[in-house]
Amino acid sequence: MVNIPWTARLALRALKVNKMRSALTMLGIIIGVSAVIAMLAVGSGATRRITEQISSMGSNLLIILPGSTTSGGLRMGAGTQPTLTSGDARAIADEAPAVDAVAPVLSGAAQVVNGRQNWSTVVTGTTPAMLYVRGWTLSGGRPFTGADVKNATKVCLLGQTVVDNLFGDEDPVGKIVKIKNLPFTVIGVLGVKGQSVMGQDQDDTIYIPLTTAQRKLFGTAFPGMVRIIMVKGKSTGQLDEAQTQITDILRQRHHIGPRQDDDFTVRNLTQLMQTAEQSTRIMTLLLGAIASVSLLVGGIGIMNIMLVSITERTREIGIRMAIGAKTWDIRVQFLMEAFIMSLIGGGAGIALGIGGSVVLSKIAGWPTSVSSFSILLASCFSGAVGIFFGFYPAYKASLLNPIDALRYE
Repeated sequence: MVNIPWTARLALRALKVNKMRSALTMLGIIIGVSAVIAMLAVGSGATRRITEQISSMGSNLLIILPGSTTSGGLRMGAGTQPTLTSGDARAIADEAPAVDAVAPVLSGAAQVVNGRQNWSTVVTGTTPAMLYVRGWTLSGGRPFTGADVKNATKVCLLGQTVVDNLFGDEDPVGKIVKIKNLPFTVIGVLGVKGQSVMGQDQDDTIYIPLTTAQRKLFGTAFPGMVRIIMVKGKSTGQLDEAQTQITDILRQRHHIGPRQDDDFTVRNLTQLMQTAEQSTRIMTLLLGAIASVSLLVGGIGIMNIMLVSITERTREIGIRMAIGAKTWDIRVQFLMEAFIMSLIGGGAGIALGIGGSVVLSKIAGWPTSVSSFSILLASCFSGAVGIFFGFYPAYKASLLNPIDALRYE
C-alpha cells in the first residue's frame, strides 16, 4: 500500500532540489489560473451590473409605443405618429384582466431652475401608478396623488441627480423650483436607481402629474395625448396574454379593421432585458473558456518538465526499484510531484487573479465580482491538469527496467 504522506514529502523534497525549474514549471499554471479568475470576475461583474440595471427598470413590463408615419413612401419608426391617449391607458387598466397597473407618460426636456442653479433634465408627466409600475420608492417626501392629476397641480418629484445639481446637500422637499419658468413645489425625492441597461442616468428626471404636463408644460396635439404607456403584467407567465389583450383593446378603440396594420406597438421589455442578461452570461463563459486555454498550456509545460526530470533521475528510479519499490510506488511519486506543483501554482494563481481583478476594477473602472465558484473551479481544474499531464511521465517512469536504470549515467 502506498504511503501518501511519505510520498508527498518525497515529492516536495524533489521539487526543492530544482527550485528554479519547479517555479518555471508552475508559472504556466499560475498564469492560467489567474487568467481564469480575472476573466470570470469581469464577466460576473458585468452580469451582476446588468441584472441590477434590469431590476431597476421594474418587473413584468410592457411598453406601448404610438404608431409610425409614412413620408415619401418611407415608413418611419414606431413613435413618430401620436396615436395614444390617457383614455387608452384607462381602458387597458379596466378591461385587461392580465394587467396589474398602467402608467401613461408624456415627457420632454426642460430647464429647471432653483435660485442661481439650473439644470437641463427630462420631465415626465405621469400618474401615481408609475411608481408601482417601475418599482420606484421615495427617499423623502410623498408621491403625488390622483387629486393632483385631476386638478393639474404644479407639484413634482425630483430624481437624485437633479437634487444634487440644484440643491446639493440641502433637503429640497417643500422648496420651489421653476420648470420652463413655471413654479413647482417639490413634494418628494425619488430613490436612487442608477444607470439603465442603455447607460442612461435614471435619476436625472422629474416626475409631475400627467395633466400638468399636458395642459401647462408641454401641451398636446390633441386632448389627452401621451407619448407612451407603460404596463405592468400580473406575472411573467401572463405577459403574452396581457400583450394580446392590450392589442385587442387598442385595435377596437382605434377602429382598426381586420386587414389594417396596428397604429401602435406593444413591446415586452422583460423579455428584451432577459435576453441581454443571457448574452452577458454567455460572454462570461466564453471569457472563462478562452482563459482556460492557458491552463492547458501550463499542463503541457508540466508534462515536458516531468519527462526531462525522469531522464535526469533514471538512476534514482532504478535504485528505488532495486530495493523493493513497486511500479505503483513510482507512478504515485511522479503523479504527486505534478499534483503538488499544480496545487501550489493554482494557489498562487488564485491570489494573483483576485488581486488582478481588484486592480482592473480600480484602473479601468470595470465592475468585477470574484465568486467562490470561480475559485473552486480554478482549483479543481488546476489539480486535474496536474494529474492528467503528470500521468504519462509517471507511467513512463514506472516502466523503466531496474537493471537498465542502474546502468544509466
